[in-house]
This record gives sequence, structure tokens and C-alpha cells, in this order.
Amino acid sequence: MSELSTLAQLAQDFEPLWERLQDKMPEILTATWETLEMVMLSTFFSLLIGFALAILMIVTNPIGLSPCRPVYRVVDFVVNLVRSFPFIILLIAIIPFTRFVVGTSIGSAAAIVPLTIAAAPFVARLIETCFLEVDKGVIEAARSFGASNSQIIFRVLFPEALPSIVLNIAVIAITLLGYSAMAGTVGGGGLGDLAVKYGYNRFQVDIMIYSVIILCVLVLLIQGICNFLYKILR
Repeated sequence: MSELSTLAQLAQDFEPLWERLQDKMPEILTATWETLEMVMLSTFFSLLIGFALAILMIVTNPIGLSPCRPVYRVVDFVVNLVRSFPFIILLIAIIPFTRFVVGTSIGSAAAIVPLTIAAAPFVARLIETCFLEVDKGVIEAARSFGASNSQIIFRVLFPEALPSIVLNIAVIAITLLGYSAMAGTVGGGGLGDLAVKYGYNRFQVDIMIYSVIILCVLVLLIQGICNFLYKILR
């Protein structure tokens, strides 16, 4: 009899949680989409900027294709400087620039700007490392056939480093996923904003738990896709 009463009590306690989940489901789905939008777009833009910086560094590196120490030192310094900024400080520091670019400093669209700026130097360093790991013998063989620097980069370095770059994309996207949740603490939208708004400010711990579960699922999904692509490319 006591077991039945305990089960009845658990069902009674669970009922308001289930009702709240149903009530907040549209907001949870919207927040999930905003998070995906922030991560996908910031990953894309940071890859574009980071790839360009990586090419510049691999070309001007003292052991690069066309060594130019002054240029490399400047780019290397800028990359290290931006990487040293904690994201939450960078997010606040560039609010005027974010407002200039997208017209607002609140919401998921505004969060894409600092996310991209924070990730681009990280991407540049990772891609540069992938390029440097390519066998020097392959590069020398391409040079012996008269390949230009651009041909070496896009027909030798990039194809050889692509599997490693794909794995690093998972690292970048998962890092940006964590940053996007952090952006939610200052009105950046997404699951982070949802967790703070309901889980922290209104003490609805179940909403915070749902947000964490969704973030964990997204991490596993991103890593699984990149691992699958890595196996195909290898």
C-alpha cells in the first residue's frame, strides 16, 4: 500500500513538470534552432577567415612556401592576441562593432559576430598545424614538378590535411556551441538564454536540465558526423 502511495505521489509531482515541458516546448524548439543557427553560421564564417589567415601564415612562415618573417610575426601576434581574450569579455568589448554590423547587440544574430571573431584565430592556428603536419617530401615533389605556391596549397596541402581539418571542425563547432550558451547570459538567445531565463532566474531547474541534455545531444551529433566524414576521407 505504501508503494502505491509513493508511486501516486511521484506521478503527482511529475505532472506539473510534464505540463511545464509541454508549455515551454515551442520556446525550447526555438532556442534549439537559434543555437544551431549561431553555431553553423559562426563556424562557417570563422572557417573562411581562419583558412585565409592559415594560408597567409603557412606562406610567410620562416619555414613556409615564401618566407617573410615580418608579416608572419604580425599575423602570429594578432592571432595569439585575439585568442587570449576570454569570450565573455570579448563579447562585451565589441558590442559597438556588433551593433554596427548587424544593427543590434541582442539576439542570436548579434551573437554570431563575437562568436566568429573569437573562433577565427583558433581556426587559423588549427589549420596551420594541419598544414605543417603534411609530409615535406610531398611538397618538395610538387615543387620539383614546377607547381606554384597556390597549386601546392590547394592541390597538395589542402587535400593531404583535409581529414585532420575535418576532425578539427568538430573541435571548433563544439567550442562554439559552448560559447553560444555563454552568449545567452547576456541576451544572446539560444539554449543558454533559455537556461538562464527559466532555470536560473525563475528556479525552473527542469528547463535547465532539458537545455543541458539538448546541448549534450548536439555535441555527440557534431562529433559523430565529423568522425564519420574523417573515416570516409581517410
